[in-house]
Amino acid sequence: MESVTARLVRRFGPRAAEWCAGAPDLVAGLASRWGLVLGGPLPEDGASSITLRCRWPDGTPAVLKITPERALLAQQARALGWFAPSGRVPSVLALDEEASAMVLEEIVPGTPAQNLPAAALAQPWAELLAALHQVPSPPAPVPVLRERCEEAFTRVGRRLSEPAVGARMDTTTWNRAVQRCERLLDTQTTTVLLHGDLHPGNVLDAGPGHGLMAIDPKACIGDPCFDAVDHVVAGAGLEGIQTRCTRIAAACGLDTDRLHAWSRVIAPFAAIAHLGSGGEGPALDELLTLSQ
Repeated sequence: MESVTARLVRRFGPRAAEWCAGAPDLVAGLASRWGLVLGGPLPEDGASSITLRCRWPDGTPAVLKITPERALLAQQARALGWFAPSGRVPSVLALDEEASAMVLEEIVPGTPAQNLPAAALAQPWAELLAALHQVPSPPAPVPVLRERCEEAFTRVGRRLSEPAVGARMDTTTWNRAVQRCERLLDTQTTTVLLHGDLHPGNVLDAGPGHGLMAIDPKACIGDPCFDAVDHVVAGAGLEGIQTRCTRIAAACGLDTDRLHAWSRVIAPFAAIAHLGSGGEGPALDELLTLSQ
C-alpha cells in the first residue's frame, strides 16, 4: 500500500495520503454493498486510481476502480457512456460518484497494447480509432482539446523542477512544445469526440473477434490525430517515431505531417516520463531530439 500511496500523493498531493489510509474500508464497504467477490490488484495500475479485479454477483469478471479525485471518475464514467455505442470501451456495471467508485466489465485477456507486437498493431489501431471517432458528440457540454492540453502542460510542466528532469529538459524546450501545440490547435479543421488519453497502456486486447478496447478516457472534442499520437511516440527507440508515424497515418487515414507535428508536441511529455523513472537509452535520446 505504501507504493500506492506514494503514487497517488505524487499525482494529487498530500491530501491523497489520508484517502489511501481509508481505502481498505472503502473497498470492503463497496464489496459488501454491491455483492462483489474481490480479487487482487491489476498488474497495470494507472497514476490516478486503485483498481482491483473482482466478480460481479452473476460471476462476470469485473474491475473495481476507486480514486481520490471524484471529478475525474465522474468524467470517465460519463465518457464511457458516450463511447458505449462504439463497442470499444468496457461497460459500467455500477457507479457511486459520492464514493468516487465504479465497477467495470473486465477486458479479457486485457493485454496492454504496449506489450503486443507493434508491427501488427497498425490496422487494429485504425479500427479502434474509426469506431471511437464515429461516435457523435454528446449534447452535454464536452471539454475541448485546448483545455485538455492546457491542463496537461500545467500539470506535467511542474516536473521541470525535479533535478532528474531539469538536467535534460529546459523551459525553452517546454515552451517550444506549448507553441507547437497552440499552432496545431489553431489550425484544426476536422474535430471528433476524442478518447483524449489513448496511450498504449490505455488500449487493451479483448481477444479474437473483439479487437482493441480503450479504457480511462479523458474525452474532449478535437483533432483526430491526437488519439493516434501517443502510439506513434511510443515508437521511440524501437522502429522510430517517423517510421511508426508514416505507418499509423496511412492505416488511420490521417495527415502524416500533422500527426508528426503532434508527435513533436507529445515527445517532451514522454521524455519527462522516462527521466522521472530513471530511463536512459535510445528511446530517451530520440524523444529529446524530437523535442528540439
